[in-house]
Amino acid sequence: MILKSHCHKKVVIDTSVILYDALAVKTFRKTDIYIPLPVIEEIDRFKRDMGENGRNARQFSRFMDTLRSRGSLTKGARLEDTNSYVYVNVLSDYKSYLAPQLDSKKADNQILGMALFLQQQFPSSSLEIISKDINLRVKSDVFGLKSRDYDPDRIADIEDMYSGVRRLKVKKTRLDQFFNEGFILPESEKFLANQYVIMESGKQKALGRYDKKQNKVLPLLSNGTPIWRVQARNPEQNFAFDALLNPNILFVSLVGKAGTGKTLLALASGLYKTMDEGAYKRLLVSRPVFPMGRDIGYLPGDIEQKLNPWMQPVFDGLEFIMGMGKKASRLTRDLVDQGLLSIEPLAYIRGRSIPQQYLIVDEAQNLTPHEIKTIITRAGMGTKVVLTGDCYQIDNPYVDASTSGLTYSVEKFKGQEIAAHVSLKKGERSELAELGANLL
Repeated sequence: MILKSHCHKKVVIDTSVILYDALAVKTFRKTDIYIPLPVIEEIDRFKRDMGENGRNARQFSRFMDTLRSRGSLTKGARLEDTNSYVYVNVLSDYKSYLAPQLDSKKADNQILGMALFLQQQFPSSSLEIISKDINLRVKSDVFGLKSRDYDPDRIADIEDMYSGVRRLKVKKTRLDQFFNEGFILPESEKFLANQYVIMESGKQKALGRYDKKQNKVLPLLSNGTPIWRVQARNPEQNFAFDALLNPNILFVSLVGKAGTGKTLLALASGLYKTMDEGAYKRLLVSRPVFPMGRDIGYLPGDIEQKLNPWMQPVFDGLEFIMGMGKKASRLTRDLVDQGLLSIEPLAYIRGRSIPQQYLIVDEAQNLTPHEIKTIITRAGMGTKVVLTGDCYQIDNPYVDASTSGLTYSVEKFKGQEIAAHVSLKKGERSELAELGANLL
C-alpha cells in the first residue's frame, strides 16, 4: 500500500474528536489529515443517536460526502481554506503493526495500527494521533507515537479561569467618596467591563461593579434585601444578584462548587424579573440530561414523568424559594399552567427562537462549546441567558474542566459590555455540605 503525501505535518483523527467537533478537520492548517476507515464505521453507528453525538455524526457524514465530490479521499481531498488534505484509509492487516496482546479487531487498536503504518511510510514527517480518548493516548505513548488531546478552546489551567471579581486596596478618601457620591473613578487600575470589585480600606469594605460606558465603579443594584425569600450571604452572592437583576447584562455565568447557591440565586432572580417586574414573558429553566454514575435505564410514564428525575433539582430550588410543602408545589404548577414558568430539557431547544424570556441553563458544565453556542444563538430580542455550573463536577465523557462549554463561554465573554461572570467560592447550603465539598 503506497500513500501519497502533500504536507510534512500529519495527524490521525480518532472518533472521539469527531463526536466532540464534527468539523474538527477544519482546525488543522497545512496538514495531511488521516481518518482510518474504522472511524467512519464508528461514526455510522452514532448517526441515529438523538443527542449531540448523533448530530455531530450526521454533520460529519454530510461534510465528508461533500468533500468526496471534490476529490478522491484515498488520494487526499483538499480543504481550500486551510491547505490541508483529508484521507480515508484502511489497512488489510493491522496485526502486523500491533503487539500480540492487542486485539486487532478493536477500532482503537486499528486506529493505532494505521498510525504505526503511517510512521513507517513517512519516517521524516511529523505525525500525531489526535484523540479525546485518554487510553488511546496512553497506548500511543507505549508505541512511541506522539499524541494529544483535541483542545482548540482549552484554557491553560482551570484555576486561571476569569473569576469576575477583584479585590482592591483603596485610600479612605476614595471609599468615603464611593459612599457619599455613589461612585469612584479608576485611577491606575484597569478593569474589565462589569468586573466586580471588593474595595477595602482598613476594616471598611464596599462592593461595586465597574461600568465601562461611564468609566466608573458603581454600587450594586442589589441592596441586601431578600429576593423571593433568598438572601445573599456573602460578597460573591451579592455580585451574582447584581448581574442577574441588571437589565443591561444579557449574559451571566455563575460558576461554583456544590452549595454556593448558583441555581437558587438564578431562580429567585428569574422569578423576580418575570413575576414581580414583568420584564420578561416567561422564566425558562433547562438543563442537560446526564446521569451521575450508572444510569437506571428507561423510565416509565409520559414525557413529563420521564423528565421529573432529571429536573428535580430545579423543582427543589423552586420549593425552597416558595416555601416547603404542598403549597409550593401548587404555586409552581400554577405558574407552569399560566405559561410564566417552563422547565424543559435542552434537547428541545435546538432550532427555536426564544424572545423576551429569562433563560436559565443549569449544570452547563456538561455542555460542549458547540452546544453553548447553539443555546446562546437561540436568544431573541429581550432575552437574558444565565449559565450555572460546577466545572469540577462533569458527567459528560467528552469534555473536561478545561474544555467545557461553560469554561469556554466565561473566557470568550470576558470583558463584553453585556456580559458578567461571578465565581462563587463559599458554600452556604449547610455546614455539612460545605465540609463535604472541601474535603471530598
